[in-house]
Amino acid sequence: MTAASQNTDDLATLAKGGRTNTIGFLVRLIARIPFLVIATRLYGAEALGRFASALVLIEIVALVCSLGEKRGLAQRLSDGAGENRAAEANLVYDGLLLALAYSAFAAIVLLVFPEPMFPNGMNSRWDIWLVATIPAFAVTEILLAAQAYRFDIATTVRARAIVEPWTISIAAGAFFFIPATRESGLALAFIASIYAGLLTALWPFLRTYGLPKGWHPRPRAMLAMSSRAFPLVGADAIERGTRLLDIFILGLFAPPSAVGIYYAAQQIASLPQKLKTSFEPILSPVITKNLRIGNMEAIAAQVRQVGFWIIAVQLGIALVLGMPGEAVMGLWGPDYVAGTAALAFLLAAEVAASMAVVSESVLVYIARKRNLAISVGIIALQAVLTIVLIGLAARLGLGRGYQAAGAAGALMIALAISSLGKALLLKHLLKAPVSNWRWALVYAAAPAVVVGYAFTFLPEWTELVFGVPAVLGTYGFVIWRRGFDEADKVLFRKQVVPAPPPAQ
Repeated sequence: MTAASQNTDDLATLAKGGRTNTIGFLVRLIARIPFLVIATRLYGAEALGRFASALVLIEIVALVCSLGEKRGLAQRLSDGAGENRAAEANLVYDGLLLALAYSAFAAIVLLVFPEPMFPNGMNSRWDIWLVATIPAFAVTEILLAAQAYRFDIATTVRARAIVEPWTISIAAGAFFFIPATRESGLALAFIASIYAGLLTALWPFLRTYGLPKGWHPRPRAMLAMSSRAFPLVGADAIERGTRLLDIFILGLFAPPSAVGIYYAAQQIASLPQKLKTSFEPILSPVITKNLRIGNMEAIAAQVRQVGFWIIAVQLGIALVLGMPGEAVMGLWGPDYVAGTAALAFLLAAEVAASMAVVSESVLVYIARKRNLAISVGIIALQAVLTIVLIGLAARLGLGRGYQAAGAAGALMIALAISSLGKALLLKHLLKAPVSNWRWALVYAAAPAVVVGYAFTFLPEWTELVFGVPAVLGTYGFVIWRRGFDEADKVLFRKQVVPAPPPAQ
């Protein structure tokens, strides 16, 4: 197979995964709204704030216990290319056993010392059982990574975009109307959603890889895997930590209601982040394959291509959700309108972070330690900025909305610096340009901003019903005409690889 043919096949694979993930994003957006309505309207900002603070440690610990297998598994399986399917399955089961061991230990520690999970207290005594989600979350990450290695992204969409959000929405509503579980409804609903996602991932995994055959625990190999995974674990934990550190610090320095308002804004703004991170599983096998054959130019081209797809879609989402920001936050109740500025900063942060995430997808394989060093520096910078800006808002006597905006602003600055640093490092290592920036993004955003601003003078329901489609339509039309070339438009076509010419 020629290099050009190989690159075309890789583009087809990435485009197929991109289409699936874009559909998954839209489904996730629709599915997330009922939970936010239930959590904000029924449970209130204080209960939501305590719940959000507890999730910070749960998610970070679970991510660490997954041992970076979201990306590391693709490399381990690629290194074993040529082995039979049973050997591949055994590699996955090694990771599963190790993740279960680490996550069980972590869950027990948090059961004994739960205080770090609840800086603002607990909603009910059942909240402590959030620790039961750590093993399920870690195992699900590995199962979905294994499926992604076989280019099965649909399972990730089903688990993360359909089953989990709809389960937590339905369960949160049901538990609220049961007197015995009303106070613990959010925690119990989260537990139910994580285990529902686990079962959704487990069934296709067993059909693809089967049960282990001739497999047995190998302590020495697992110890080596733990050591090798450390840079990946650090990168994953810090990348996710940048989205959770602000909530943790808010929980320490601001009232629970401020945390609840910020969390509601973050759940809307994090939807674009789910879109870009969902490209990672499909990007990792393509990158590891090209690394194995030393095709650095192809990797740079894939980074530029996927990076532009992501930033183009994310900027559109940011405009659609940010222009009618007060109307969007007002959906959750009058108290949440104070989080409008936080929403705007968070949406801008996700756009700024797009280059960092795509660059990191390569750096974790070719410059793990340097990538980790940059990530550590960025999260330290974010921590300092968050504390300073929250403290400044409090010292000036500003309300909880300004405290939330300070945390969001710190995140935006930190992620912009991260994108710049990681892109420059990757460009140096690949000796090829990797930037996803194109001036067409400005040409498309400018008229969309004008249209969105015009709708802010109308009633809020008009902003949402007519303004959102108008902003999206304006941006989409211009970016398609001015920003997307033929290679970019592959993302929206099922027929990616041209059919061979008929025989003469």
